Amino acid sequence: MRSAALTFILASFAILAFAGNSLLARAALADGAIEAGAFSAIRLTAGAFVLLPFLGRKPSLSDAPGAISLAIYVAGFSLAYLSLGAGIGALILFACVQATILAIGYWRGEGLGILGWLGLVLAFSGLFILLAPGGEAVGIGAALLMAVAGVAWGVYTIIGRNGGDPAGSTARNFLLAAPLVLPMLWFDSGMPSWHGVMLAVIAGAATSGMGYVIWYKVTPRFGLGTVASVQLATPVVAAAGGVLLLSEPLDWRLVAGGGLILGGIVLTILKPAKQLS
Repeated sequence: MRSAALTFILASFAILAFAGNSLLARAALADGAIEAGAFSAIRLTAGAFVLLPFLGRKPSLSDAPGAISLAIYVAGFSLAYLSLGAGIGALILFACVQATILAIGYWRGEGLGILGWLGLVLAFSGLFILLAPGGEAVGIGAALLMAVAGVAWGVYTIIGRNGGDPAGSTARNFLLAAPLVLPMLWFDSGMPSWHGVMLAVIAGAATSGMGYVIWYKVTPRFGLGTVASVQLATPVVAAAGGVLLLSEPLDWRLVAGGGLILGGIVLTILKPAKQLS
């Protein structure tokens, strides 16, 4: 019981961190305080700096897949949030994250029990309610960039779940990923403001660096289906944060969709994914 409570607390903190990434990125990028290249580079550098004490060993080729996945995720995420709203961006991101994780789980032979499948149906129904009726206009280019970021984050989650040493592997991934996004600076048209830099640093050091370490510690305790479903809480939290912090309207879609997503998550946690191989 004590271990389950700790797992719930850590998972909740990680979800808050993921939602915080969306809110910080939108706040920084939407008003031109910073551009995508600088935001990406500062975010990864700040994360690498705060995690440096946990490095453990020098980065090696074995860390390359995680670093590349992280760099692709951060780049697509930043570029997409130049035009996407916080809530809609999180919805696209984590729908693609879930699809990627479930596809990999299916390929590996992981399945879900009846309650797990019911939970996923409820969660997807909640996403549909939030996204489809009366949703805001979404540019296809920005949506595709966020979809790519979601696939990359799904792969990164799988790599971290199986890698062990969550703090050390995250530190090495951030250290290697930071130089990979530097070419994005070529396309920035101006210098970032101090406000934009501060938001990027917070996103890198707190909601990314420490949030990812905590998530990597939690995910081995879940099956892949549960890992995917739990992350669906992020769009709900991001949308709520948009209402409270960014003055976005609260409507029935948020309440109904959020309730279905959270209900689905509860079902998948009550009935964890079953290993078939």
